Amino acid sequence: MRLPVRRAAEVCPVEVAVSILGGTWKLTLVKHLTAGPLRFGQLGRRVPAANRKTLTRALRELEEDGVVHRDVHAEVPPRVEYSLTALGGTLAPIVEAMDSWGADYAARLAADPLQGRGSSRSA
Repeated sequence: MRLPVRRAAEVCPVEVAVSILGGTWKLTLVKHLTAGPLRFGQLGRRVPAANRKTLTRALRELEEDGVVHRDVHAEVPPRVEYSLTALGGTLAPIVEAMDSWGADYAARLAADPLQGRGSSRSA
């Protein structure tokens, strides 16, 4: 267990989840891996805004935290696939709910840009 996760465990279970999934692009990677194993290049194409270094770091941390499995096939050149572990698979409904909420939020904001500004208007 990474040190940030151990520290979060001393505070609150929500902090554990945030510590594991709160990094840049981590939830997006988990979302894409719910459909099945993907190679690094495939993940990179699905998250084009992320650079290679950031994706590598996020995948390594998710692997270290037991969410992602890295499978290296003995081929030349080596083929590496990433998939969700059984524990990582339990995140699917959470990620799906967050995806749905995010899409709804973005749609509402597009329809009424002032809605997201914390205005004192009543709903």
